[in-house]
Amino acid sequence: MAEIIQRDGTWAFDGSTVRITPGRHRSVPLFRQTYGEIAVPLEAVSGVVYEPERRRGRLRMRLREGADPLLQATGGRLPEAADPYRLVVDGDRSGVAEYLVAEIRRSLLLEQVPTEPTKAYLLPGPPVPVSVRSSDGTVSFDGTQVRVDWADTSDRVKRATGPRIIGVGDLVQVEWLPNSGHEDGFLRFVTRETVFSKLPAERDPYALDLWGSVRRDLLTALVAAAVTARLPHPSARPGTERPDRDRPPVTVPRQAADRHDVLLRRLRELGELHRDGVLTDEEFALTKAAVLRSF
Repeated sequence: MAEIIQRDGTWAFDGSTVRITPGRHRSVPLFRQTYGEIAVPLEAVSGVVYEPERRRGRLRMRLREGADPLLQATGGRLPEAADPYRLVVDGDRSGVAEYLVAEIRRSLLLEQVPTEPTKAYLLPGPPVPVSVRSSDGTVSFDGTQVRVDWADTSDRVKRATGPRIIGVGDLVQVEWLPNSGHEDGFLRFVTRETVFSKLPAERDPYALDLWGSVRRDLLTALVAAAVTARLPHPSARPGTERPDRDRPPVTVPRQAADRHDVLLRRLRELGELHRDGVLTDEEFALTKAAVLRSF
């Protein structure tokens, strides 16, 4: 067993798995603390390196492309401090860090772990159900459905469409960009019907516009990763049938009368936004279609 324990977290390697546990110190980002412990199988590792600096160094692990749904969903856009595969190491522990690196590298050679992209996810991603309250609303995922409940501060277009409920079988991909504090981010759920949509995130009823707390909005990456883990792996050829394509759509029971009233009210609101010039013809058509599909 090779192990290093730091304020930033703990890495432990038993010959087959690298177990990464975030530290509990307040300096550890909320994202890493919320994601929790990650067990990385050796076959998912592409390489590991220790980068010494004057006072502190850094351990960095590289995973094989396609091995981790979190990295697939975030596309390398996680802030460095939030990267779970990075560990800050105190200068007096550099020897331990170098030993850990040597042990992992030796096992990679002995096991002849390939470096090419994987054909399936080797990590499970965040557990479900997962729910995150962001600046634009609350997004939840239970393993089969995504639900978005808009906040009072969301755009009128979104609030007029009502809660967004999307089955995994209807999704093509998830797009995620973090809120940097200088530029807004977004979490967009791309379906077969909206794959060519050009709506900005603030008006897109299938996207959350991330403009508030950078620390909390970053947690939406957990939902992005959990959903990505349940979509076809990127190595799948275009046109590959989804294993759940024959499942009946999951519906949310509603009282018929209430459902009809809500539908009419939302269509009226959209019509008013269109007449007032808030919505273009294209935006009106897309959001109206989204409302009708949700009912």
